[in-house]
Amino acid sequence: MTFIDQVNTLKRIDGLVRRKATGTPEQLSDRLDLSRASVYRYIATMKELGAPIDYCKMRRTFYYKQDYILKI
Repeated sequence: MTFIDQVNTLKRIDGLVRRKATGTPEQLSDRLDLSRASVYRYIATMKELGAPIDYCKMRRTFYYKQDYILKI
C-alpha cells in the first residue's frame, strides 16, 4: 500500500468516525478490505495524531469524544 493509499484510508476512516458510521471493527475491516489488526493500527495512528477516538459498545461504532479535524 502506497503512502497516498494510506492517507486516503485515514481520510475514509475519519469520515466514517465523524458520521459515527464505522460499525464494529470487523465491519469496518470488511468495508475497507483490511484486516482487523490493520484497522486497529490505523485507529492507533489517528490517536497518535491527536484524534480523540473512542468506541461505543452500545452503538457499535467509533466516534470522536470532542470536535476534531484530522490534519495530515
